[in-house]
Amino acid sequence: ISPVPPYSREQPIFTTRAHVFQIDPSTKKNWVPASKQAVTVSYFYDSTRNSYRIISVDGAKVIINSTITPNMTFTKTSQKFGQWADSRANTVFGLGFPSEQQLTKFAEKFQEVKEAAKLARDRSQEKIETSSNHSQESGRETPSSTRASSVNGTDDEKASHGGPAEAHLKSENDKLKIALAQSSSNVKKWETELQTLRESNARLTTALQESAASIEHWKKQFSACKEENDQLRSKIEELEEQCNEINKEKERNAQLSRRLQELETELQDKELELEELRKQGEIIPQLMSECESVSQQLQDAEKKNKDLEEKVRTLRTEVEESKHRQTNLKTELKNFLDVLDGKIDELHDFRQGLSKLGVDN
Repeated sequence: ISPVPPYSREQPIFTTRAHVFQIDPSTKKNWVPASKQAVTVSYFYDSTRNSYRIISVDGAKVIINSTITPNMTFTKTSQKFGQWADSRANTVFGLGFPSEQQLTKFAEKFQEVKEAAKLARDRSQEKIETSSNHSQESGRETPSSTRASSVNGTDDEKASHGGPAEAHLKSENDKLKIALAQSSSNVKKWETELQTLRESNARLTTALQESAASIEHWKKQFSACKEENDQLRSKIEELEEQCNEINKEKERNAQLSRRLQELETELQDKELELEELRKQGEIIPQLMSECESVSQQLQDAEKKNKDLEEKVRTLRTEVEESKHRQTNLKTELKNFLDVLDGKIDELHDFRQGLSKLGVDN
């Protein structure tokens, strides 16, 4: 039987969604998932055969094709799960629903369809019994009419004596002929439907083969995409590492910039200090000139006061004191010049280091 109902014959009467399971044929205990996700499960009614089926298709795969009979029973095993056994398919189907309400609606529809199937079976049995009774009655009455014709002799006598019985037999024979003609038309119709179903099965087989080929194609595409995705991930990781290195380099540059600003500030301080030292260095020539003038005065005083010994002694004492102060002043001046030279050399080295640091940065 084709799992896909002909649109001119079968129509869906109830549709829901559920996860489909089948009993494990080896253990008869465990459930095996027939669908990876929730699929459409529908009741179909065949108006020609007066039958009902439960059909579910997952993509191009038929996972449920169960004709409902009066002997079937749908059992709720939990709040969201139900099952029924199909002897024709030699399996047990199970359905997992998202809610208890949907399970209840499916169970009620199953009971309703089961009662309708039972009623249809009873009606077909009554028709068969009625047809058999009519055939038996016609078989019993035919010999009597034959006997009447053989006894009475002529057709006119049969018409006068056995008219009502013969009319009844004719009507029954006409009914049997009509039933036979209907059976023949039904046979032709069934043959046509069978041919249609075979063609449907052939199309389904072709579709399944094409689906299998397309699945292989998509598997290859998926593998290629997966490899490309792995390559892109590796590239992204490399770029992230490069970004981390760039961020570290930026941080180092920021630290160097801060250090450069600090060094520039220190350089400004050193320049101010050097300026002060320069100002102090400008006083040295004045001191030197003063020293020279004092020496000149001393020489002049010595020349002028050769005759004045007492004044010379006094002046000698003053000269000695002046010389002593001059010696101390020269010593301090020499020390000051040495310190100033050291500061100038240190500042020169500091400038060279700062220039080198700026070039490296």
